[in-house]
Amino acid sequence: MGVGSGCLWDNAMFHQSNDRMFYHDKKLQYTVRVEKPNPTFARALQQAIGGIEGEIRVCLQYLFQAWNSRGPMRYRDMLLDTGTEEMAHIEMLATAVALNLEGASGGIVDEIVDANPIVKSIMGGMDPRHYLSGGLGAMAADANGVPFNGSWVVSSGNLAADMYANVMAESTGRLLATRLYELTDDPGMKDMLSFLIARDTMHQNQWLAVLEELGHGDITKVHPIPNSFPQVNENQEVNYTFVNTNLDAEPSAGENRRWTQGTSIDGKAEFKEEKAFPRGSEPKLGPPAKEGYAQTEQLMGAGEKS
Repeated sequence: MGVGSGCLWDNAMFHQSNDRMFYHDKKLQYTVRVEKPNPTFARALQQAIGGIEGEIRVCLQYLFQAWNSRGPMRYRDMLLDTGTEEMAHIEMLATAVALNLEGASGGIVDEIVDANPIVKSIMGGMDPRHYLSGGLGAMAADANGVPFNGSWVVSSGNLAADMYANVMAESTGRLLATRLYELTDDPGMKDMLSFLIARDTMHQNQWLAVLEELGHGDITKVHPIPNSFPQVNENQEVNYTFVNTNLDAEPSAGENRRWTQGTSIDGKAEFKEEKAFPRGSEPKLGPPAKEGYAQTEQLMGAGEKS
């Protein structure tokens, strides 16, 4: 489908075993062009690759959600399609980083010979690892050179929870792309970012559409998540109560707040507000374990009043 590092399904070949394989073609999903290379902007683009708001995060998030998917196959297929598309976005951004670094190589060699200019280059915003580690190429890292962190990937096994995580990921990703759009005056970079911003718009709506479908036309009906847990088993005194921890006597944010009165968003109860008060007692722990080697005074004085 013209997606770089994309995925094509050979249904005839794999229909019998229900297996899938990833394929790629040589063309980018969208044209990437740089009219005036800018190593400083290359560093900024790294955030869109390996930062918490970046494309590696959403790519792996959607693919792990797909690979872990249980239930209707249409959700698995949709996640595979979108996770695969995000591979193409990583490729586009990596190409953009490389193109923005082109022409910098000769200057960097000169800077290595002369110590002072390289310091100036570093202070000017170029990431030296683009040369030292990447050979004038992109890295799986953020704009500060911090490697991508897999703990950012959300795959909970609950489809509704994952969709909200996906909306958040696409929202912050689109926000980042709009900020990058404002950071550059290169027409080619603005064109590429305009495409990525548009895809983020679609994906936000896509995940919200899944939530709407799960709610049978009403997105609020997916709540509370998970909706498979019997609500009769949760504490009925606090499940729709806003706890006001403000020391002031009056409501903390004025009157007529949507989250303190009226029907709850899921339509199952009425919101209310209460001033915070302790429902429990002061915690009392047992003495330290001897093999934990606490101080002698702790072992002797366990349970004493302070």
